[in-house]
Amino acid sequence: MAPTTTAQNDSFPEKFSLSAPDGKDGAISPPEYSGVDTSGVDPKKVLLKMDLHLIPMLALLYLLSFLDRGNIGNARIEGLVESLNMTGPQYNWCLTVFFFTYCLFEVPSNLLLKRLRPSIWLPSIMVAWGTVMTLMGVVQDFKGLLISRLFLGITEAGLYPGVAYYITMWYCRTEAQFRQAMFFSAASVAGAFSGLLAFGIAKMDGIGGYEGWRWIFILEGILTVVVAVIAFFTIYDFPETAKFLTEPERAWVVHRLRYQGSKDSGQMVAESEHFKWKYVREAFTDWQIYLGLWMYWGIVCPLYGTSLFLPSIIRELGYTSSTAQLLTVPIYITAAVLAVAVAWFSDRSGQRSPYIFTCMCAIGIGFIICISASAAGNVPGVVYAGIFIAVCGIYPAFPGNVTWISNNLAGSYKRSAGMAIHIGVGNLAGAMASNFYRQADSPRYLLGHGLELGFVAVGLGAVVGLRWNYKRINGLRERMPLGEYSDAENSEKGDRAPTY
Repeated sequence: MAPTTTAQNDSFPEKFSLSAPDGKDGAISPPEYSGVDTSGVDPKKVLLKMDLHLIPMLALLYLLSFLDRGNIGNARIEGLVESLNMTGPQYNWCLTVFFFTYCLFEVPSNLLLKRLRPSIWLPSIMVAWGTVMTLMGVVQDFKGLLISRLFLGITEAGLYPGVAYYITMWYCRTEAQFRQAMFFSAASVAGAFSGLLAFGIAKMDGIGGYEGWRWIFILEGILTVVVAVIAFFTIYDFPETAKFLTEPERAWVVHRLRYQGSKDSGQMVAESEHFKWKYVREAFTDWQIYLGLWMYWGIVCPLYGTSLFLPSIIRELGYTSSTAQLLTVPIYITAAVLAVAVAWFSDRSGQRSPYIFTCMCAIGIGFIICISASAAGNVPGVVYAGIFIAVCGIYPAFPGNVTWISNNLAGSYKRSAGMAIHIGVGNLAGAMASNFYRQADSPRYLLGHGLELGFVAVGLGAVVGLRWNYKRINGLRERMPLGEYSDAENSEKGDRAPTY
C-alpha cells in the first residue's frame, strides 16, 4: 500500500503546457470538453487577459481591507487614545480582539466562497466591514471601540483567505506566487497610502465637530462601501463562466487546473471538485499546515507589529506626528516593489523555500539593528533603517509562505479549508503582536523588537523543517509504482496520492 504521507513540492517545472496529438502546444481534448478545439489557444495571451481582468480589483479590495484594519495606528497618533480617555493596555486590547473574531470566521467563510459566487460573497462582506469602519468614527469610549473592532474582525475575516484561494481557482502552482504578490503588495501600498491619507485627513480636525482621527475612520469606511458596490459588477466567478475568455480558452484553463497536480507523474489524474466533510477533516489533521503555522507566525508577527505600531515607533524616535505619517511611505513602497520582484523570480525558478528563508533572514537582521540601535540610544536614523530592512523582508516573504502551502494541498475543498486554517490560525499572530509594543516600553521598544526576532528565528526553523520533509516524501514518491491505484482513487486521495 502507498504510504499515507503527502508528497509535497518545493521545486516544479517552470511552465505547464498541454500537447495535442499533432504536437501543437496548448491543444487538448479532455472528455468534459470533447469537441472543443484548443489548438489556437495562446497561453501567454490568456494569462495576460486573466491578469488584467482579475488582479487590479483583487488588489484594490485587499488594499482597502488592510487600510481599514491598520488605520487605527494612524488614528492613535492623531489623538484617539486621549480623546476616548483610554489607557495603553486598553488600546492594545482593541487591537487584539480584532484577531479573535477574524481567525474564528475564516474557515466557514472560505467554504461559503466555494459554495456561493465570489462576485456576491466578496463584495457583500466588503460592504459590511466598510459600514463597521464608518461607525468606528462615532464611538465615544473604550467599550464602543472594542465592540467595533470585534465586528470588524468578523466582517473582514473572509477577504484575504478568500482571495488567496480564489487565485488558485484560476492560476496553476507555477504562476500563483507572482499573482499572490501582486495583490498582497496592495497591503504595503496600503501602508504608504494610509500614512499619506491620514496626513491629509487629519487636517479636517474640527470639521463637523469631529476630531481628525474620526474623519480617518469615516472617510475610509465610506470609500470601502463605494468600491464594494463597484465590485459586485467587476469580480468574475470561475473560469468556466468567464465571459472575457473564449470557449477554447476556458477549456484550456479548466483542464490545466484540474490536472496540474499529476502532470509530472505520467498519469493524468483530475483533482476532486465535489464537497465532502472528510476533506475538511483532512485539512484539520494535515501536519504541513501546523508546521507551516510557525513559518507563518515568523512573518506575520513582524507584519502586524509594524503595520499597527510603525507610526507610533517613528514618532517616539523624536519626529512629529505628521512627519511620522510621511516617513512610513518610502518603507512600504519599497516593500511592494520587492514583493512583486521576488515572487516573479520564485515562480520562474520553481522554488519557494530559498526565497522565503532569505527574506526572513532580512527580517531578522532588521530587528537586530533595531535592538542594537535602540539599546545604544540617540540614533533614530539607525532604528529607522532597521525597520526599513525588516519591512522589506516581510512583504516579499508573505506571498511565498501562503503559496508554498497552497501548492501542496490537493482537492478543491481541502485546499479551501487548509488555506483558511493556515491563514486563520496564523493570524492569531496579530493578537500576539498587538501586545508586543507596549506604551511602557517606549521609546526604545526593546521587548517588542526582541519578541519579533524570536518569532522570526522559530519561523526560519519551520522553513528548514518543511523543506527537509518535502524532499524526503518526494523521494519516497519517486520509488512508488504508479499503477497501484486507479485514477478515481488517486483523485480521491488528493495530495496523498502517489501521482501528486
